[in-house]
Amino acid sequence: MTKRVFRVIKPGLFTTFQDLGRTGYQQYGMVVAGAMDEYALQLANLLVGNRRDEAALEITMMGPTLQVLEDVVIAICGGNLSPTVNGEPAPMWKSFRLNKGDVLAFGRPIEGARTYVSVAGGFDIPLVMGSKSTYVKANIGGLEGRVLQTGDVLHGIETTCVVAGRALHIKEIPRYEKEITVRVCIGPHHHAFLESSIETFFSSVYEVTPQSDRMGYRLKGPALQHAETADIISEAIPLGGIQVPANGEPIILMADRQTTGGYTRIATVISVDIPLLAQALPGCSVRFTAVSVEEAQRLYRERARFLRVLEKVTIGVNT
Repeated sequence: MTKRVFRVIKPGLFTTFQDLGRTGYQQYGMVVAGAMDEYALQLANLLVGNRRDEAALEITMMGPTLQVLEDVVIAICGGNLSPTVNGEPAPMWKSFRLNKGDVLAFGRPIEGARTYVSVAGGFDIPLVMGSKSTYVKANIGGLEGRVLQTGDVLHGIETTCVVAGRALHIKEIPRYEKEITVRVCIGPHHHAFLESSIETFFSSVYEVTPQSDRMGYRLKGPALQHAETADIISEAIPLGGIQVPANGEPIILMADRQTTGGYTRIATVISVDIPLLAQALPGCSVRFTAVSVEEAQRLYRERARFLRVLEKVTIGVNT
């Protein structure tokens, strides 16, 4: 059974439904999409008692204004975009109840670029290729394959399992700084670059440009030089792959990345640091540091264990 949850008074800059993405279809040219900050999405879901792969609203920089149509429990995780309920500051990283008639709104970005709003029971959105994620460029998923618009009514799924007042420990809440260091695994095409450019890549500060979006983060900084050419035979593109086209300016490929690409990749951002990048606003400074594949895997397993433990203590709990 479904219920009306929100009416969109103002849609915000770029508000869509996202889950953990549309996997298994890249071989057919379908992008994965999904949440830019998978960590914040999963935590928002777990705090309201949902499966961590449930869809939530992904809100970018300037958030929407939403009228509450039925009582509902929500959580807001990710960047601090000044959320309010009826004009008063709303909690983050904690599940709380909204009552019919309340107005949930967002103001200026204080920290981070994206935030996630989950509702207990999840949003009632049809699956497309196994996912509720919106891929705007192909007009699929989410709400009619598009961003929210004024007047939209968002529906949720009724649930008898309601979790309110559950909060993430302060030690586990990420900080989104304006100067970040991102860990990468070198390669797979590092041999295509001059050795001096490898050194430049790791010793320089790059800036996230305003041309960055869900497809990729374009960086401004010292140009990287290829030994011969920037072009390769097109191959599969991983999340976090750092392409360097002929102009020498790195592009970090994100959630809406293309499935294949024909530019050399100097390195790949490790999985646990993708959320850090997802929260970087234009103008943010980025440094890179190298880690081994084994260290990247260890960090991934560590985070996965934490999320599994949290899932066990939140799913199916009534309060």
